[in-house]
Amino acid sequence: MGTDPIPTPSIEELQDDPMADGTTSIFRRRELLRPQHVPQKDRIVGRDREIETVEALLKPAAFGDPPESGFLFGKTGTGKSLVAKHVTGRARGIAQMQETDLTAAYVDCDQYNTETRAARKMAFEVRDAIDPDRYIPKDGVGASRYYDALWDGDGLLHESDSLIVILDEIDKLGDDTAEILSKLSRSEEAGKTGCYIAVVAISNKTDYTDAPDERVASSFQDDPIIFPPYDATQLQAILERRKDAFKDGVLEPGVIELASALAARDHGDARRALDILRSAGKLAEKDGSDRVTEDHVRKADEYSDLNRSIQVIKNGTPHSRYALYALAYLTKSKLSDSFSTGEVYDTYCVVADVVAGESLTHQRVLDLMKKWTLPEITESRHTGGGKGQGSYRTHRLLHDPDVVMSACLESASDQRNVLDALSESSI
Repeated sequence: MGTDPIPTPSIEELQDDPMADGTTSIFRRRELLRPQHVPQKDRIVGRDREIETVEALLKPAAFGDPPESGFLFGKTGTGKSLVAKHVTGRARGIAQMQETDLTAAYVDCDQYNTETRAARKMAFEVRDAIDPDRYIPKDGVGASRYYDALWDGDGLLHESDSLIVILDEIDKLGDDTAEILSKLSRSEEAGKTGCYIAVVAISNKTDYTDAPDERVASSFQDDPIIFPPYDATQLQAILERRKDAFKDGVLEPGVIELASALAARDHGDARRALDILRSAGKLAEKDGSDRVTEDHVRKADEYSDLNRSIQVIKNGTPHSRYALYALAYLTKSKLSDSFSTGEVYDTYCVVADVVAGESLTHQRVLDLMKKWTLPEITESRHTGGGKGQGSYRTHRLLHDPDVVMSACLESASDQRNVLDALSESSI
C-alpha cells in the first residue's frame, strides 16, 4: 500500500494543537458574510418585488403544475442568484410538503461555459438528487448523452413532476446559449419527457441580446426581470441583517455605515459590501484585535479594489492583456510613469510575438488601451507634444506594475520568455 500523502495526526497529538480551538474573538457565524450563502427571507433586503415575480413563475411546480421560465438581468451583486436560489429552495421545500416530485439544478455557466459542460453539470446535479448510484460518464461523450441521462427511456426525470434549472451567467455560454435553452424548453413538447421543465436564466449584462430565439421565446416570460442596483440605505440594511456573523460588541459604531457607503460607490454591489465587511473582520483577527474598526474597513476596501482589478485584468482578451503588460513593463523599467501609444505599441509587439506569434495593428492596440480606462486600470489622455511634435495619446498605469504584469501573463514560462525578449530588445 502507498503512503498517505496527507497524514492525519492522532487524537493524542492534536490535544494541545492551537488549531483545535474553534473559538475566535471576532466571528460567530462567518458563513453569513459569504456571497454564496442563501439567507432566510427576513434577511433579504429590497427585493420583495423581484421575489414575488420569481415566485409567480416557479410556485406552480410545488403543486405539480407546469412552472414558467424567465430571464433575470442586472449588474453583479444585485441579488439575482440569491433570489433565484431562495425561491427555488422554498418551492422545493413546499413540494416535499405536497408530496410533489420537484427537482432543481444550479449551473454556473462561467465555470461550465459550453453546452456539453453545462449539460453534464445539470445531469450530475439531478443524478445526485434522485439516484446517486446511477452511472453517468464524466467525459468522452457529447451533450446529447447527458440529455439522454435526464429523459431518455427510464432517465432520471421519468418519475419527476418538475425540474427547475438555474443557468447563472448564461451569457458565458456564447453561441451555445440558444441550443441549450432550446433543448430544455422544448423537451416536453418534443416528447422527450413528461416532466415539466422551467429555466431561470441569469445574466449580469443588462444589454444582453442573446436571449431566446424564436425556437424558445414562447417558453419564456415576455418581460425580463430587471434587478436594479442597491442604494446605500439598502446595503446598510443588508449588512445590519448579517451583523450576527460577528460576536456581540465586535463591530465599532460606524463600521457598517462605512462599509455600505464604500460599496454603494460601485453600482450598489451587495457582494462587495459583504466582502468588505468580511475582509475587515479577517484583518482585525490578523491584528489580534477583538474589535473591527473603521480603519479595518478602509484597509479591506483597498484590498478588495486590488482583487477586483486583478480579476478584471485576467478576464481581458489576450492582446489587451499583452498591451497592458507592455505599459506595466515600461512603468517598472523606465523613469517616467506616462507613455505614448507608440512606446506602448513597440513593447507590445515584443510581448505579443513571444506569447502569440503575432501582433495587432497600432490602431487596434490604441483601441484596446482605451478600454482599460473604464475599469480604472489605466488613465489615458490626449496631449500636445509641443511645437513641431503634433498631438498624441499618453497612458498611465494606476496599479502596481508587478501585480499587473503577473495578472496579464499567468504562465511562469511566458513571463520568463517575455522578459528575456524585452531585455534583448532595444526597448
